[in-house]
Amino acid sequence: MNSNKISIIFGLIVMILFSPFAVNASGPDKEEGVNVKEIMFHHLGDGYGWEVPFSHVYRIPLPVIVRAEDGKWICFSSSKLTKLEEEIDPKSGKNKLEAVPQIVNIEKDGKNYSFVLAHYSAHSNKIVQIFPVESDNDKSVLKAASEIASEGEYGVDRIIDGYVLVDGQYFKEYRPLDFSITKNVLALFIAAIIVTAMVMSVVRWYAKKGLKAPRKGMGFMEMLIDFIYTGVIKSSLHDKAKQFAPFLLTCFFFILVMNLVGLIVIFPGGANLTGNIAVTLVLAVLVFIVINIKATKHYWKEIFWPDVPLFLKFPLPIMQCIEIFGIFTKPAALCVRLFANMMGGHMIVITLTLLIFIFTAFGAAATGGSVVISIIFSIFMLALDILVSFIQAYVFTLLATLFIAMAQDNGHHEKHQEHVDHEILPDPDNDEKKDDASGVIA
Repeated sequence: MNSNKISIIFGLIVMILFSPFAVNASGPDKEEGVNVKEIMFHHLGDGYGWEVPFSHVYRIPLPVIVRAEDGKWICFSSSKLTKLEEEIDPKSGKNKLEAVPQIVNIEKDGKNYSFVLAHYSAHSNKIVQIFPVESDNDKSVLKAASEIASEGEYGVDRIIDGYVLVDGQYFKEYRPLDFSITKNVLALFIAAIIVTAMVMSVVRWYAKKGLKAPRKGMGFMEMLIDFIYTGVIKSSLHDKAKQFAPFLLTCFFFILVMNLVGLIVIFPGGANLTGNIAVTLVLAVLVFIVINIKATKHYWKEIFWPDVPLFLKFPLPIMQCIEIFGIFTKPAALCVRLFANMMGGHMIVITLTLLIFIFTAFGAAATGGSVVISIIFSIFMLALDILVSFIQAYVFTLLATLFIAMAQDNGHHEKHQEHVDHEILPDPDNDEKKDDASGVIA
């Protein structure tokens, strides 16, 4: 590293240390206002809107599609779920905008429907349909709840199953069937479009250029395709590689794109797809279906009547239970492995960033030092996450390929090996006969 690069790096560190951000963030009122848990789960979770870059108040609205209690389908914009209100910070005395949940009233076919983004409810941060409390039984339940002493945040320890608290008033709630286009759903569509565009670009190249080797981005795509197909799929599935290659290659590129897009802070990135266990579960279920639908008779024979001593499978089906249990543990391992690794990476980066605000209680110098350390380690973790994104996509595809290959075993290799051994090893009886025959001839 030459002196110019060292000077640039040193200058950047000094600028960060003495930047206005580092000094202003050290106010004592900031330290108590940062809710680490809320910020972390807000970033890792799903939402009915997509945050505008560098703002948690303004959001890109998305369509909300729910099925009401009477079976009617209701559709409206997610922008109606919240309203912006100016609130005065009691510590700093400054005005700030807050997105406050509000009741959405929709009229359809002469009937009014009310929905709200639940906060103090068993269905927290989900859309629920609300009804006014009218029956005496409901009023008695709420009266008993109101007599419970509240020691924490208002309403948190007064959550009643079946009711939602909105602006200090309880309503009966109903969790509708929700088909809304949330942030994660839209991110899935974006990832699918990106994968399709990447693959079709290679297809169009070969359609126009023939066997001429592509360059730059398409050359990298071809290298990845050849690496996965030749090194993973074909080496495990052999003559059946072409049958399963489209599915396995789709899994690889889809997971890779979701991992990489999730590392981008601004739109269209920021959605933690592979850190959502529902997404990884669907991928694992697809692998489970392919494994068992395409499995051979020998695969099922080894499950229900494995080649082990009889006392291990009859009269107590010990091995059968273990094998059946293994059918489900294989895709479960795929699901949890991908989810845990990607979720852990995101949590580490968020935690390193939040250290800046946690250290504000120690003054400007400590805040400036934490800024430098947090930024350096965050950049390192993001670079490591890029590598992990490739590794996790590769490992998922590799394990899925191995599980499919195990289900494609038809037992012919054992018979073939016995036949080969029989041809190679000499037969003692034939040798004796040959010796006798040679003696007679002699």
